[in-house]
Amino acid sequence: MGQVLAICVSAKKGEQKKPVDSALLVEDHGIEGDAHAGSGRQVSLLAVESVDKMRHKLPTLKAGDFAENLLVDGFPITFLRVGQQFSIGSTLLELTQIGKKCHSKCEIHKAVGFCVMPTEGIFAKVLKGGEIKTGDEITLVP
Repeated sequence: MGQVLAICVSAKKGEQKKPVDSALLVEDHGIEGDAHAGSGRQVSLLAVESVDKMRHKLPTLKAGDFAENLLVDGFPITFLRVGQQFSIGSTLLELTQIGKKCHSKCEIHKAVGFCVMPTEGIFAKVLKGGEIKTGDEITLVP
């Protein structure tokens, strides 16, 4: 069991995601108003522990800098497998992808020489929608 530390969205692809207090997860679509909703990678998640690895080289990192939708704490993202399901509040998500190919090196990669999102970020689809808020519990579904 973990906690959602930050929810981040952006209206346009390539634009930095900005933190919001709450968001609506739409079934089989993603976060309402986010540029990546509707794609195969509806919702992206990253653990704060992954961000902390990078902070020793780039201390100014904040939520959304890796283009993640959800920054979470205490949830075993790096141990999950494709197909596993988890809930946030009343919503239900399913892990669809671990990591991603980095086509053009992001600003973080350019600054420090590597980035954690391609290997430690995960992507999920929304099976059951609803509102989520910063501070909500995130729980693995057995």
